[in-house]
Amino acid sequence: MRTDVLLIPFGASWPMLRVAALRAEDAGYDGVWLWDHLRGGGETGPAPVPECWTVLSALAAVTSRVMLGPLVLNAANRNPGVLANMAATLQEVSGGRLLLGIGAGGSRATPYAAEQDAIGLPPGTDTERRKRVIDVIAALRRIWSGDPPGFLRPAPPPPIIVGGFGPRMAQVAGRYGDGFNCAAGHPMLPELVRDARQAHRDSGRTTPFHVTAFGGFPGTEASRKRLAGLGVERLILLFAPPYAELALPGHSART
Repeated sequence: MRTDVLLIPFGASWPMLRVAALRAEDAGYDGVWLWDHLRGGGETGPAPVPECWTVLSALAAVTSRVMLGPLVLNAANRNPGVLANMAATLQEVSGGRLLLGIGAGGSRATPYAAEQDAIGLPPGTDTERRKRVIDVIAALRRIWSGDPPGFLRPAPPPPIIVGGFGPRMAQVAGRYGDGFNCAAGHPMLPELVRDARQAHRDSGRTTPFHVTAFGGFPGTEASRKRLAGLGVERLILLFAPPYAELALPGHSART
C-alpha cells in the first residue's frame, strides 16, 4: 500500500505548499493531494484558500516523482469541456502523474454550502449532484477519446477517482469511474468498497479499479493491515499548515 499526503489548504500560502510538497517527495511519500475549496469554512471561518488546480499545476513543475491529485474536485465548479483540457494539460506537464479525483461536492447540510452560495453555484439535491458527476465523467471520456477532434488528449488518460461516503456514490464510482475514495475510518468502508468493486464488475469494464482512503493519522500497523485487506492501494495522510511534521528530522513515509 502506498502512502500519500494531503496538504490541507486552509491558512496555507503557495510558498508553504511548495516546500511541503518537496519535503513529502524527499521523505518518500508517493503522492500529494489537495482539497478543492475556495475559502475556509466551518470552524476556520471565511478565509482565502489557494485554488486547488492552480497549485497542482505549479507543483507538477517543481516535483518529479510524486503523483498529484485533487481530493476531490467539485464537479459543479468547472465546465466539463474545460476540465477535460485542464486535465490533459496537467497530465502532460506532470509526465503522467495525475490522479483525477472528482466528487459531488458538499450538500446543503455541510458548512461548505456557504462557499457554493458565495460563487453563485448553490448545492443541488443529492440526485442532482450525483448526476452531475456522471455527466462530467462521460464528457471527459468522450473528449479524451477524440470526439470531437482537435482537443488535447492525455496519454495516458488519468484515472478518475470518485469520492463518496455512501452506497450510491460508491456505485457511481464503480460504474463510471476508475476508482473510489473514502475516509479510512468510515464505519461502512468494507461495504462501500465491496459495492464499488461490484458495480465496476457489473459495468463490464476490465480496466483496473483503484481504491484510496484518507485519514488524519500516521497509520498504525493494524490499521494499515486492515486497509490493505480491503484492497486499499493508497493511504492518504492529512497534514495542516505550516506542515511542520514534514520538516521533522528523520521524518519519512515509513515513520
